[in-house]
Amino acid sequence: MKIEYNNLYTHFVFCTYKRLPLIREENRERIEKYITGIVNNNDCQLYAIYANPEHIHFLVSRNPNISEELLASIVENSSEKFINDNKLCVGKFEWQKSCSAFSVSKRDVDKVCKYILNQKEHHRKKTFAEEYDEFIKFYQQTIDKEKIITKEK
Repeated sequence: MKIEYNNLYTHFVFCTYKRLPLIREENRERIEKYITGIVNNNDCQLYAIYANPEHIHFLVSRNPNISEELLASIVENSSEKFINDNKLCVGKFEWQKSCSAFSVSKRDVDKVCKYILNQKEHHRKKTFAEEYDEFIKFYQQTIDKEKIITKEK
């Protein structure tokens, strides 16, 4: 059955491999713009994005024909290639092979956008590890945090 209308908002969080601070401030906007293009080219809409040195947040409205996992894989593979081809970090750039995807209700889209766009200020007060713990508690997930943090290829 064709889905004519949908509200499939997803907040993605990707971590750099081993959470190394590989995304430099001078390349942040270029990486964000590239990922925005990837999302838009896959018939989805990006609402907010912010690339921190060791992780990235982005909120999208997904087309129902593309799963969260497929969109995450496309963003992962394309952005890794872009960053490496353009030498936007020292050494080889990789994302961890797992990410987080949190569903967001329509009424919370604005709040999540503000949160994502305020990452620089937010991380002056709170580390990514503290932030991630709060996400897990908020979304009431049963995720093995150690497995995600230290997962090797």
